This record gives sequence, structure tokens and C-alpha cells, in this order.
Amino acid sequence: MPAPQTFASVDKIFVFVHRNKYAQVMMIATFIKDDLATRLRSGQDLPAPLTIDALSDHYQVSFSPVRTAIAELIDEGLVIKGPNRRLMAVPQNKRGTRSAKLLKLPELPPDPFKIISSDLVKLSLEGEAIFLREEATAEKYGMSRSAIRSILHRLAGEGVLDHVPRRGWRLRPFRQDDLQAFIEVREVLERKALELARSKLVADDLQRMLAANHLPVTGSGQPHIDESLHDYLIAKAGNNYIREFFERQGRYYKLLFEWEDHDRKVAAETVRQHREILTALLEKNWPAARKALTHHILENHPILGQQGRPGAEKQRS
Repeated sequence: MPAPQTFASVDKIFVFVHRNKYAQVMMIATFIKDDLATRLRSGQDLPAPLTIDALSDHYQVSFSPVRTAIAELIDEGLVIKGPNRRLMAVPQNKRGTRSAKLLKLPELPPDPFKIISSDLVKLSLEGEAIFLREEATAEKYGMSRSAIRSILHRLAGEGVLDHVPRRGWRLRPFRQDDLQAFIEVREVLERKALELARSKLVADDLQRMLAANHLPVTGSGQPHIDESLHDYLIAKAGNNYIREFFERQGRYYKLLFEWEDHDRKVAAETVRQHREILTALLEKNWPAARKALTHHILENHPILGQQGRPGAEKQRS
């Protein structure tokens, strides 16, 4: 049985210790190795000098995944250590090798911002105001300190983190009462935005958003959600106070809602409700549009609505 996930903290300074600690590092190392191997075999130029420092800077990662990638390239005979232990590319025999144009470079690994934000949303839902250290977080995800700092600053802008001098980054704890208060104010302001935007709505825009919200063709596919309706109504309303509320208070909850939509049933229901609102707007059936919008805002959080209540742990597992 694998060791359970654990967290160690000293004076509320949060340190990641995870059973899959090296999973992300290995994913990045594999991408770096495959990218360099493809370029070396096809005769393409390398993206950076063949040194640990230069490659780490180019890929915006720590030294660890670069060292792992280089070790594998050496094992495959694509790179050797020359005089003074400098890394050198081994000339490749081009006979029987596909041309550079036919060799496809590997795809980038998943966006680290999405991975980290998803992880932090899950931790936020635990309801504890924990702290993160940059060094430990960078090590966990196999990234450089500068790259992880950039992501943490971005998440601070989204309202997920606060930077506390000399202590690190404090994670915002989820509070059920805060969510309910936000939803109640959101419903009032979005209904007002719809009222102000009515005369400015463009049918082609609404039709595009309707088409962008669709269920999968196959039963195993993932529903496609387009959330732009909400920002569209707020922009068309032209009310700076409504806009500023969502810019200041809505970013954190937007990340939570996006995380919740990873659940397939929730995503399918979100698509259905978006289509109901947009169809009513296209038909200029304002009472139906208001009713559908209100229902969507107030009733579409079956997972988040259970956090912090009896049985919530089962929901998270």
C-alpha cells in the first residue's frame, strides 16, 4: 500500500511532502529528454547551449529534471561528457533517419499553472490557512524558483494566495459562509447586468456562445463549457461598480467553479443551463432568461455546496 499523503509544517509554514513527489519532475524530465533527443537525431539546432544552467533557464525548471534528462541522453548515446566534463552532442548517422521535417517535436507537458492552481484549490477546500515555501513548492513541481514565484504571484492576483513577508505565501481557506454570501451578491449583480445589457446584446455573439457550450458526441467524452456569457453580460452592462466587484471578489470563486466543472455530471449540467439562458436571450424571452440565470447561479454548485458539511470528505475522495 502506498504511503499516504502527508503535510509537515513549522509555525504554519506549509511544506509539501507527497507520495507522488517526483511525478511532475519526471514528466518534465521526459519532455526535456524527448525534445533534445528529437533535435539531436534530426540535426535541428538545440534550443539552448548544452549545459545544465542554460537548459534549466530555457525550460524554466530546476536543475533536477535537466540532470535526469541529460543522464538518459547519455545512456542513449546522444550526449557524452567531453574534456573538462563538458557535455557534447554525439554526431548522428543520418542514413535511414527520417528528415528533420518528418520528426515531430514532443508536446509540452500540462500547464504547470493549471496543475498548481488545481492542487491549491483542493487544499483551500480543507479550510486551513496554511503557508507555502517557494523552495519546497519549486522542488515539488520540478520548477525553478523564479518560475514558481511567477505562478504564485499570478495566483495571488486570482485571490488564492496572500504574500506575507518573511513567512511565505498564505493559502486562502475556503469558507462555506463566504461562498454563500458571494453567490447571493453575484445573483443580484448579474441580474442587474442582464437588465442593463438587454439592448446591447448581439445575436451573433449569443449564437457563438450557444454553439461553444455543447455535450460530447460520444458517451465517454467531456462536455465543453464556455463561461464567457457571464463576462459578456457584465461588459455589456457598462456599470463600473458591477465590473469592479467581479474583478476584485470573483477571481477566487471562478477558479473554484472551474475546478468543480472537472466533474463530468456538473459540467454537463453547466452546459445545459448555459444553453437554456442563451436560448432565452436569443428569443428575447427576458423573464425566462432571468429565471434561468438565477437558477444557474444559485443552484449549480453541488460539490462546493457540500464542503465543510457532514459527508464532505466523501465528496472530495
